[in-house]
Order: sequence, then C-alpha cells, then structure tokens
Amino acid sequence: MKNLLSRITSDPGICNGKPIIKGMRITVATVLGYMASGESMDNILEAYPILEKEDLLACLEFARKIADKSILSYDLEAS
Repeated sequence: MKNLLSRITSDPGICNGKPIIKGMRITVATVLGYMASGESMDNILEAYPILEKEDLLACLEFARKIADKSILSYDLEAS
C-alpha cells in the first residue's frame, strides 16, 4: 500500500498552513473532528464525495504519528 502520509501536506497559503489532504482544502483536523464525534467513515465519505477512504486513513495515521511524539509541556485547553 502506498504511504498514507503522502496524502497529507501543508502550505502556509492554504488553510493557514494547517495540515490538509493533498489537493483539497479539507483539514486533517476537520476529518478527525468528525471521527472523534462518532461519525462513521461511510458518513464522512458521503458528506465529502471528493474524499477517498485512504484519505481518512491518512488522517488517522497522521494523528497517530503526532500522538507518538514526546511532549514536555502542552496545554490542551488552550487549543
């Protein structure tokens, strides 16, 4: 399977530099927010027909990579 993370990119001129799905203006945070609220992949794909299942999996992989980093101090309430 192709590297899922190759589907994620960021550009300071698009969505204020937030990580997005390559070629789209859909942020990783938007997709993860839907998933965190309990939306199924099928419902997300229906709402965003431009997305593919691999895009959603790439967002999860991106989140996993970020969560695996050591954080010395981070205020989750500030976000």
